[in-house]
Amino acid sequence: QVQLVESGGGLVQPGGSLRLSCAASGIIFSANYMNWYRQAPGKEREWVAHISTPGLTNYADSVKGRFTISRDNAKNTVYLQMNSLKPEDTDVYYCNTQGGIWGQGTQVTVSS
Repeated sequence: QVQLVESGGGLVQPGGSLRLSCAASGIIFSANYMNWYRQAPGKEREWVAHISTPGLTNYADSVKGRFTISRDNAKNTVYLQMNSLKPEDTDVYYCNTQGGIWGQGTQVTVSS
């Protein structure tokens, strides 16, 4: 059974940091690209970051320079390090891989 499980969300003050994790099972992780998306209530899901199988990365302009995506193929896990968080980063964050596979999401709230 293919499964993606996100963790690491929570409440953080503006300017703070969080690291999200997404653990994959049921796939050959090293052969899959991985994405992070985010979505606020009533809004469309927004792409945040991408990492290819050899580790090349791309970011949305809104997070470039603040967020870093990485992967650990030995742990079947992709990460999203989020620094200098802003209130507008408040969303549910989802990981995604090819084949239309999504995790259940993890809530990130940036508030003082």
